[in-house]
Amino acid sequence: MKVFIRTNYFKVNIDIITQDQLARLSQLISTAGTILITCHKGPDGDAIGACLGWAEYLRTIGKDPVVIVPDQYPDFLKWMPNTEKIVRYDKHRDKADMLFKIADLVFCLDYNTASRVEDMESALLSTPAQRVLIDHHLSPDVPAELTISEPEASSTCELVFRLVWQLGGFPKVGKQFAAPIYCGMMTDTGGFTYNSSRPVIFAIISELLTKRIDKDRIYRNVYHNYSENRIRLMGYVLYEKLVYLPEYHAAYYTLTSEELKRFHFIKGDAEGLVNIPQQIKGLKLSISLREDTDKENLIWVSLRSVDDFPANQMAEQFFNGGGHLNAAGGRINGTMAEAISTINKALQAFSSLLQD
Repeated sequence: MKVFIRTNYFKVNIDIITQDQLARLSQLISTAGTILITCHKGPDGDAIGACLGWAEYLRTIGKDPVVIVPDQYPDFLKWMPNTEKIVRYDKHRDKADMLFKIADLVFCLDYNTASRVEDMESALLSTPAQRVLIDHHLSPDVPAELTISEPEASSTCELVFRLVWQLGGFPKVGKQFAAPIYCGMMTDTGGFTYNSSRPVIFAIISELLTKRIDKDRIYRNVYHNYSENRIRLMGYVLYEKLVYLPEYHAAYYTLTSEELKRFHFIKGDAEGLVNIPQQIKGLKLSISLREDTDKENLIWVSLRSVDDFPANQMAEQFFNGGGHLNAAGGRINGTMAEAISTINKALQAFSSLLQD
């Protein structure tokens, strides 16, 4: 005899936009010929997953979208279906510029401001196409015909799922939609360890699993898919470079371009390193400072926090960045010594929250 578990699942509201917005989105899609899907520079799992998932949905309704990303994405994301169709702006600029010129509709996924696409910004803003923004970062300002912004969402992939659901498209999509959407939700929450306590997230996951994705394999593809050099880099960071500041319940580490070259650094090798110090008992804040391997005096900053410590506010005030409450980032134009000095100033400024 089959036994069914009774839950409150169907009380979860999946809808994310109003009926008027839904009608406008449907109209924009149906009348568009050439459709482009874009994301921010340095695409992560959420950016790539959202682009691939949204593109797959559009294919199921007869469209032929092109995904254009500003630059390289991590090797551990190349397993996702249809990554071979992605156009990199830094490698195929002429082709991409031509597509922006003839496009009817451009989707802006996982970024709140046009500057985040960097070298692609001019093409994005000068396109005659109408733009639709789908994002979960604060204060969106990309000029758009329709802005779908939900800062409380776990990820842009969550928003893409909810839009496809509300458009009635979920029954038609399969693994090629579900796998990248799950991947983006997983990576933007650190494996569902932060910004992932709302019931709707797990209602979405249960639906994605009906498409017979292997969530365990997706996890391995992302988190157990590094080179030997990445593992050795991780050990080096933890043993040699980690600076623990118990008085602030904080830790940080630095990585210079020379150190990165020593470990044969490739795109994605630094992914997730900033999360590891959070395993220290009582730690509230972990910060990564990494020199750019191509540009001098450019330091990339990543911040991770727990509970209610506002990593995004620290990123905005001290690191020319922003993000979410517990996961944020930015940059410093200067030397590593100047970056460390900025960290000390930031810790002092937020000391009352860190020491509480």
